[in-house]
Amino acid sequence: MNVSFAHLINREQAFMRRIYLSVACIFLALACISWGTTGHFSVGLIAERHLTPKAKNAIQDLLGTESLSGISSWADDVRGESDYKHTGPWHYVNLPLGLSSVSFEQKVTTMSEDNVYKAVLNCERDLRSSTTSRKEKTEALKFLTHFIGDLHQPMHVSRAEDKGGNTIVVNYKGESSNLHAVWDSKLIEDQGLSYKEIADKFDTASARQILYWQSDSLIQWLWESYTISSRLYKEVEDMKSPDLKKAYYKEHISTVDLRLEMAGIRLAGILNSIFDDSYQPPAKGDVVKEEVPKPVKIEEAGNHIGEYATVCAKVYGHKDLDGLTLVNLGAAFPNSPMTVVLKGAALATYKKLDGREICVTGKIIDYKGKPEIIVTDPKKLQLSADR
Repeated sequence: MNVSFAHLINREQAFMRRIYLSVACIFLALACISWGTTGHFSVGLIAERHLTPKAKNAIQDLLGTESLSGISSWADDVRGESDYKHTGPWHYVNLPLGLSSVSFEQKVTTMSEDNVYKAVLNCERDLRSSTTSRKEKTEALKFLTHFIGDLHQPMHVSRAEDKGGNTIVVNYKGESSNLHAVWDSKLIEDQGLSYKEIADKFDTASARQILYWQSDSLIQWLWESYTISSRLYKEVEDMKSPDLKKAYYKEHISTVDLRLEMAGIRLAGILNSIFDDSYQPPAKGDVVKEEVPKPVKIEEAGNHIGEYATVCAKVYGHKDLDGLTLVNLGAAFPNSPMTVVLKGAALATYKKLDGREICVTGKIIDYKGKPEIIVTDPKKLQLSADR
């Protein structure tokens, strides 16, 4: 068969473009969940800096070695698991445009569908209750930390017909995106700051301002996001073409930073109120016994989604993102049969893993057709030789 050299080059270039797009899509998908890791981590860190001693102690009792910032995106991490698929609607509230503040409150408070307003109230109830178990309180804390961040993202209080701006295609600085993704992560990414730098730079509210923000009602927090998203919709609709250039970033980044700061301050306010002198911690004996992990071969991990397991294989490199590290297990990307996602306290371990045989323990979840394990506890990662 005669195949021209140019044809072979074209095939190779097409193949490389597909690889590039696959990599880009994976990392875009990771970033574009609510505020993204950077946003949620910054909200959690700001909140940590405004906790009372009582709240800090109660949170440590529930989270152990984890932190608010470290667990702030947990609610997104578990959405793909069968036990948590029903929690999707808890992250947002769908509303028509044009509501007055009065009709807005009536609409939100009487809505029959699950939404972020109901979810926050349920989390508060579970944390304050003397009858909820330690596991229930811990999950309520993780959900609450995430949802306070979500409801301060304007596109999480928006229209159902465009899925909160997800179906509104825009061109952001030369790349195809959508309105929701721009507000989830694009604006934050362009700022070029880590979540710690965001917290350091924008956690500047005065004591009077903190008191004012924390005294506002939950409905007011949602109303603020609603008024912003309404304005964002109109801006895009008034454009001759949905081309969001550098000027869009300059015009809106201050709103992003303010919403992150307000979310952190208000989260601290809620937690300080919950974990006061009236709080009743769960009994120390009320600790869920850890499951015994099942040994699973890496090539069979996809057949054990939802199971608590230990998988051993060689590490073939990693990819650092702000707040998490993706570790390729079993082969180099994009051929790795499994991904390990390091977060929180486990982040510091990745430098010791490249090229080593390791064993990772945790629940195997499915992420876009590939099995992965999310690790926050360094003890869940061991070198094979140490086992």
